Amino acid sequence: MRPTQSLLQSATLISQGAEAAIYKCTIHSPAPSASSPAPGGTPVLLKYRFQKQYRHASLDASLTKSRVAGEARALIKCLRSGVNVPGVRLVDASDGLLGIEWIEGSSVRFLLGGDEEGQDLMQDGSEDNLDEEAKHDPLSLTSPDELMSMIGAEIAKMHLADVIHGDLTTSNMMLRLPTSTPQLSATQLDPANLWGQVLIDFGLAYISTLVEDKAVDLLTCVRPPIMAPMTKPETVLKQAEGLISVGQTHAALQSLTEMFTSKRFRSTPLASLEPIMIRFAELCVDMRKGRVAKEGLMQYKNIAQNTSVASIEVVIQKFIGLADAKVVEAQEKAEKAAADAVADVDDLEAIETPESILLGAVSGDQSRDRTDRALVTPWLKFLWESYRTALETLKNNARLEVIYQTVAQQAFQFCLKHQRKVEFRRLCETLRLHLSNVAKYAHQPHAINLQDSDILQHHLDTRFAQLNTSVELELWQEAFRSVEDVHNLLTMAKKAPRPAMMANYYEKLTKIFLMSGNALYHAAAWGKYYSIITAIGGKSDEELGRLAGQVLASALAVPVNQRLESAAEDGKGRTSRLTTLLGLPKPPSRASLIKDALSRNVLKLAPETVRSLYMILEVTFDPLTLSTSVAPVLRTLANDPAYSAYTPLLQRALLSRLLAQLAQVYSSIKVSNLLAFLQPVRDAITEGGGDASVYDEEQVEAYIMRSTHAGEINVRIDHATGEVTFVDDAFANIDDGPLPSSSRETIVQPSASALVRNRLSTIAFALHDSLAILEPTPEPTEEEQRARVSALITAAQTERKALTLRRALVARRRELLSELSLRKEKEEASRRAEAQRRDKEEEARRAVEDLRKREIERARNEIQSKRTEEARQLAISLKERGNLKVDIEDMDNLNTDNLMRLQVEQLEKEKKDKEERLRIVSKRIDHIERAYRKEERPLLAKDYELQQASDRAVFEEIERSRIEASRLAHERDLNTKQRLARMRGEYEARKEMILSKRSAEYEKKQQLAQAKIDEEKAKRRALIMADRAEEERLAEEAEQRRVEQEEEEARLERERLAEEERLRAEEEAAAAAEEEKKRLAEEEAAAIRKAREDERQKALEEARLRAQREDEALARAAARASERKAAPAPSKAAPVSKAAPEAWRRPSAPPVNTPPRSESPALPPKLVRPAGASAGAGGGWREREKARAAGGAAPSPPAAASPPTREEPKKEDDGFQPAKAVWRPRRLQGK
Repeated sequence: MRPTQSLLQSATLISQGAEAAIYKCTIHSPAPSASSPAPGGTPVLLKYRFQKQYRHASLDASLTKSRVAGEARALIKCLRSGVNVPGVRLVDASDGLLGIEWIEGSSVRFLLGGDEEGQDLMQDGSEDNLDEEAKHDPLSLTSPDELMSMIGAEIAKMHLADVIHGDLTTSNMMLRLPTSTPQLSATQLDPANLWGQVLIDFGLAYISTLVEDKAVDLLTCVRPPIMAPMTKPETVLKQAEGLISVGQTHAALQSLTEMFTSKRFRSTPLASLEPIMIRFAELCVDMRKGRVAKEGLMQYKNIAQNTSVASIEVVIQKFIGLADAKVVEAQEKAEKAAADAVADVDDLEAIETPESILLGAVSGDQSRDRTDRALVTPWLKFLWESYRTALETLKNNARLEVIYQTVAQQAFQFCLKHQRKVEFRRLCETLRLHLSNVAKYAHQPHAINLQDSDILQHHLDTRFAQLNTSVELELWQEAFRSVEDVHNLLTMAKKAPRPAMMANYYEKLTKIFLMSGNALYHAAAWGKYYSIITAIGGKSDEELGRLAGQVLASALAVPVNQRLESAAEDGKGRTSRLTTLLGLPKPPSRASLIKDALSRNVLKLAPETVRSLYMILEVTFDPLTLSTSVAPVLRTLANDPAYSAYTPLLQRALLSRLLAQLAQVYSSIKVSNLLAFLQPVRDAITEGGGDASVYDEEQVEAYIMRSTHAGEINVRIDHATGEVTFVDDAFANIDDGPLPSSSRETIVQPSASALVRNRLSTIAFALHDSLAILEPTPEPTEEEQRARVSALITAAQTERKALTLRRALVARRRELLSELSLRKEKEEASRRAEAQRRDKEEEARRAVEDLRKREIERARNEIQSKRTEEARQLAISLKERGNLKVDIEDMDNLNTDNLMRLQVEQLEKEKKDKEERLRIVSKRIDHIERAYRKEERPLLAKDYELQQASDRAVFEEIERSRIEASRLAHERDLNTKQRLARMRGEYEARKEMILSKRSAEYEKKQQLAQAKIDEEKAKRRALIMADRAEEERLAEEAEQRRVEQEEEEARLERERLAEEERLRAEEEAAAAAEEEKKRLAEEEAAAIRKAREDERQKALEEARLRAQREDEALARAAARASERKAAPAPSKAAPVSKAAPEAWRRPSAPPVNTPPRSESPALPPKLVRPAGASAGAGGGWREREKARAAGGAAPSPPAAASPPTREEPKKEDDGFQPAKAVWRPRRLQGK
């Protein structure tokens, strides 16, 4: 580990910033000396620039090394120039460590009333401690002016050394005292003892000789108060109030805004911040600063959302309330201005003046509109921006959800009150966007969980308020989208919504479908609404009757043969979408709607007019009198406000009903007759003031064509004959099913297509009935019935069990699918969060890079603008003094160098002009002087004579006056002398008397003074002797203490040396023991090696002897074999093994081919001696034992026969050897 790293581990962390960490440690002197500052060591401040993970390692190391070295160089240069800066104690540029002198003192910012350090003190200690520290505050001993003078002196010395600090703020200045100062009392401190001002933190310092760099360095120190970092909240609020009182509202807002951007803002208590936020909101509203307000509210929301949601609500409501109050105030001003404009009119009959007529022709607006646009519209726009700002601030936060929904509903009321339709659409889009981003921010803290019933209910309330507002503003498209939003939220709800809420939902749907002209779904919505209202109850009979009439009238207003599936404008997706919004299992039809209405007893509760309309359209079949019967009913319904909206729909329904009934009676009809049938209704509508254009010939023909194209009716129009032919083709629609609304039609006579379609079904029914009559089914017995019942019960139970199992499987699969979907959602959310995090990091990096570039560009532009402004000011001053005679506005490149060059050129030109003029003037003067000299030359002698005569006369007059004055003065002096001579005797006597009298007094005083001096000398001598004695005693005591301390240190040193000697002796003894142990181990190992070597030699000797014996045995065997070959062969010879021809066996026992064991490799076969071979071979072990027992020498054993040599395995023809015997386990031996 490096020494610097070990030093950091032993140091204490004080603070850490974005670039470096600050530690405090103590460095001990290498040896104690009298000059050491303290026995405990020297405190040192360590500035450690840690590694930045966001930078490349090599780039980070290079930057860190250069910055540490640059800061150290700047400090050393300042020290050499006499600037009060901390001394450099150590530098390790490769590790990014810089050690400087520890400064005991206070920050100038804290001394001047700042809060960067003062707040920390208030948090760490009590006010009493601060009061105690304030008693020893160096600033209490000097004035701020003196402190500023000290700061200026240090900055001047630093800039004279060409060192630019780069961050010259009061936070980087300290006022320190000598080490002995804190031990003195406040009365003993002297400002002259102060060491002075110390400049710190040269991390941004660099060397430059440019005046501009030094000026920018000073600009950081002398910037205005509104640019200073944040102070205490109360101080900032007071400062803002002071600025507001003098009319500096922009400066006040800027000071509050800069407080929000400070890091201290996050740790400030909310009790102090809330008044500031309210004042900030008031300033933003007064100045219409919407964007600034949004930034401040965002910052405040991030702080207060975890602790006090009520505070956020107070601030938001205050902000919106102030904006609303400004709108009301602007409206009052506009009304007052309009009233004043009317009051200013002298002649009410001639209000239109030529000026107003001309202005109205140019602008197209009335005076009231112009007044509103000038006064009210800006504040309306700001109020709208305030609502949007509040919603953006409060969005996607569960803790702020209640406030969010409240503000959203207030925004709806704003749009409704001021009829702002465009803003309402934008507001709805904003709310949808916020709702769609809920899943995007699900991983964040305080995220909105739509599975929570309370949060979902808040969203539903807001969407219903949105739906109501859109209906009241008559924005039907937006209302339909709001309905879809409500439906999407309802599908997410775990419990059923309130019936009253659903009733409102369906009521708004009825209005939307009515305005869109969709009669079918309008009637379906009325049916759903009626079912909920009847379930809730609480309505009077009159209200229920009116509602039942609307339900029945809306169902009757649906065209008779309407087919939704084949309509061109109604696609399948839209039909299913509308059906889903109504909560219906399938698309509705006219017949199903009427049937459902009748099942709810609507016909009984409906008014008489609606009942009569139902009877005419649905019960009776009289196409010739249909229009005559319906006309008075339609007239009555048109006059009723509750049913007047259904008149256009009922007209189309009547026309469809008339065509359907005529198609059953006639095959063709004249167009004129058809219009005659419709004439009573047309007259009735015209008398009632309605629109009867639907029954015009063109409209009727268009309706017939649309119905034919949609497949509702099948007709053909012949314009030549003016007839409408009802086509009845037997095989036209044979593949189509019945119309959805024709099930309840009264059929007078079936059509040909119906006959063809129903022929087979009629025959089937007839045959079935015939078979039932001819072969009746026998009645089952009681036992058969019981058996069937038991079989049915068993089958039902089996089916029930299977169904239960199937349900369990389905439920389990649903659970698994839900778990899988949740897992996938979580993984997707984590991936999205990771991607968003990477995007945010990249965006933050780009933002930091862009900010750095913008800061560099801004600084460059600022410097350029300052240089340009300085050059302009210089040019103006030069022009005012007359030194510059060019047009400043026409100069393209305006800078100081060009101005100086122009000034020098102009001065050179003026100098040359002046020299030329002087030359001409001097020449002219020379000529004139020559002419004068030429003219006066003859007159000089005469003039000289006259001058001499006048000078003599003047001299004589002066001499005569001087002599006369001297004579008169001598006479006055003689008179004075004679007058004073008479008083000389008295003067001398008085002088002698005074001198004698004062000499006695002087001698007496001199004696007293001498006695007093002697007494004081004696006292002073005694005091000095006592002081010297005390000093000698103190010196002796100090010397004695020093001697005792030296003796104690010597004793401790002896003890330490003795302890070290003891430890060294113990270590040597341990080392000797270890060496002895190692030596013994080596000897033992050598003995073991020697024994092993002996054993190996012995084994080798035994092996040699064994080999020798085997060779001898082989030789004897060979000899016996040769003898046996020479002798006659025995009758039975023992077989010899092919693998070992030298081996021999007993003749009596045939060899047994025993396979080797599978557990171990096969061993060479042993040599077995025959029974009688011992005598011929020279004896065996028995003979050797007998000889040994007899005491004789044991006969030498026969030479051991060499082991039989194995036969080389026979090679194959291709040169390869066969595989050797390989050991196999027992279970594989047979393979």
